[in-house]
Order: sequence, then C-alpha cells, then structure tokens
Amino acid sequence: MKYRSSGRSVSELRAHLVLTTKYRRKAMSPAVLKRLTELVDHLCQRWGCQLIEFNGEADHVHLLFGYYPQLDLSKFVNNLKTVTSRMIRKEFASHLRRYYRKPVFWNSSYYVGSCGGVTVEMLKKYVQSQGQ
Repeated sequence: MKYRSSGRSVSELRAHLVLTTKYRRKAMSPAVLKRLTELVDHLCQRWGCQLIEFNGEADHVHLLFGYYPQLDLSKFVNNLKTVTSRMIRKEFASHLRRYYRKPVFWNSSYYVGSCGGVTVEMLKKYVQSQGQ
C-alpha cells in the first residue's frame, strides 16, 4: 500500500477486522462469501478505504484494509455490518432460513486491530535510538 497524502498529513494505516456470524452459526456458503467479497470491496471504496485482502470460513470473515486518519472506524464497521447483513439476508433468504428464524446475520461484536509493516519492538528500538 502506498502512503496516503491528504492536506497536512501523510499516513499508512491498516487494520485487520474480524466479523462473526450470529451465534457462530456456519451460515456462509461459498456463494455467500463470494458476494460478501464484492459488497465489502464496494463499501471500502465508498468509504475511501482500500481492501487489501478478504477471506473467511463458514462462521467468520477476515478483512485487511487500508484507511485514512479521519475515518471513524466504528462508524465504518457498523455501516459495513449493516449493509452487508441487509444485502445477504435479502439475496440469500432461503439459505439463511436454515440457520436463523429472525432477520439476523452478524454477531453484534467484532474485532479490529491495527497492523503495520514493522513490529512494536522494532518501532520502540527506532524511537529509543533517536538522538544518539
């Protein structure tokens, strides 16, 4: 990923996001995962993010994406979950009826972690070596 320049800042921010299905039910078929890939890529572009990698299994997905400093991560994640849930429930309604009685798809919680090109230990050593 290239550095992003906007106004007075230059950044290279990346995050790892994990979303799980409600009750960790194995509700995602290969077709659902394929459609989720398309939806997530579209939403990332709409929010000014860059989808670096997306994959998952029957009960969870992983996203690796680049973003800009002004992005409100919690709003982005909630929008991503809301839109993808609505679209998947609409397009795969008969498939999801086997797993859920109510109109749900994602678990209400999620994991997001920052990630970069170097480890925290390497950064600590770099900062400590300044001025020497």
